[in-house]
Amino acid sequence: MFRNSAAICLHLVGSLQRKKAGASLSQCLHQTPTMAKQLQARRLDGIAYNPWVEMAQLTSQYEAVNLGQGFPDFPPPDFAVEAFRQAVTSDFMLNQYTRGFGYPPLTKILASFFGKLLGQEIDPSKDVLVTVGAYGALFTAFQALVDEGDEVIIIEPFFDCYETMTLMAGGCPVFVPLKPTPTQNGELGSSNWQLDPTELASKFTSRTKMLILNTPNNPLGKVFSRAEVELVARLCQQHDVLCVSDEVYQWLVFDGCQHISIASLPGMWERTLTIGSAGKTFSATGWKVGWVLGPDALLRHLRTVHQNAVYHCPTQAQAAVARSFEREQQHFGQPSSYFVQFPRDMQRCRDHMVRSVQLVGLRPMNPQGSYFFMADISDFRNKIPDLPGAVDEPFDKRFIKWMIKEKGLVALPVSVFYSTQHQRQFDHYIRFCFVKNESTLQAMDKKLQEWKDELQA
Repeated sequence: MFRNSAAICLHLVGSLQRKKAGASLSQCLHQTPTMAKQLQARRLDGIAYNPWVEMAQLTSQYEAVNLGQGFPDFPPPDFAVEAFRQAVTSDFMLNQYTRGFGYPPLTKILASFFGKLLGQEIDPSKDVLVTVGAYGALFTAFQALVDEGDEVIIIEPFFDCYETMTLMAGGCPVFVPLKPTPTQNGELGSSNWQLDPTELASKFTSRTKMLILNTPNNPLGKVFSRAEVELVARLCQQHDVLCVSDEVYQWLVFDGCQHISIASLPGMWERTLTIGSAGKTFSATGWKVGWVLGPDALLRHLRTVHQNAVYHCPTQAQAAVARSFEREQQHFGQPSSYFVQFPRDMQRCRDHMVRSVQLVGLRPMNPQGSYFFMADISDFRNKIPDLPGAVDEPFDKRFIKWMIKEKGLVALPVSVFYSTQHQRQFDHYIRFCFVKNESTLQAMDKKLQEWKDELQA
């Protein structure tokens, strides 16, 4: 084997030596291959840009306070950490493969826990699929159910992967925006952003295959009302359309709001995929455990994609999530439940950040749920004439770059959560994540106070 390898190396070096004078061995080995054929698949056209990558780079470059990305900067609850520790140390077989479609104790507790909430008898072996995060659940659903030319209705603002996953599957995204409707006193919260029933109904055609519902909504923080969820359900049934319900923030609802799962409504279990996330549920986004619940008639196609893609999710993380849900099932609805304690604690963080950003003239919209709220920056349009970035970039994106560089604060431009056709209409909002620890909130307050002092100087 070594003689053959040496011969190959000698042949390679000899070939390189015959190259034109001045070309080094390193240069030749690292030449970019040239091909007459297009390298990337056409389905990747136009979707390479990712706002999170760009903002992460700017955050690192300027050492800014990160209020942009949606992750907690505090540990998961003690019982979840202990469950993970036990999964790593107790049973050595948890280092090995488990059932490809989900660790059996996890699919069993998910079926039991959510079966009660949805009013369904959920079969843990057929109606539950464990995925690599909710992101993996979404990707699997699009690949399994969206065909060339199928239309997918997406409610704006939307988590940005909905559009790209539709396009990668060959589908055609169809957008319908929530419309802000200020109250009589001019205040605007997430609850004031509403669907126009007539406009929504007009988006359904004979080619409509699927509608994506995200409640609580990212980035707006809107919790869809029962009437709104019933409207979506009625139209899906009327037009024989599937519903993918992204409910990763279902436990984070505030001010007495109620989360309504569309799969719990009459006639909707049969046509709905309900997606959840252990990362969002137990403040452990790095575990990357998600799931999708639905009837076997739909999930069998997702299993086909799953088994031919990732095939299997990390066993130990699944075991930790299973034990965490078992604990929550025992405490559900009680003051000791994490699903009671966590939203109460995060509501305090929300209130703190909403108050703080107003110090400098930002106009936040109080969210009903999720990790996020949006703030109106339209008052700054004429106050900052020399924003960084290209002139044709949306205003909110240029504002964010300025805020990171000049004020040391990171948020996300809300225009990235809109289709190209609607970006300019909504480029005067930015998104903050308030699921942060006390030290981060204090660092934010310090930056905002410095900003306020500059304004008053």
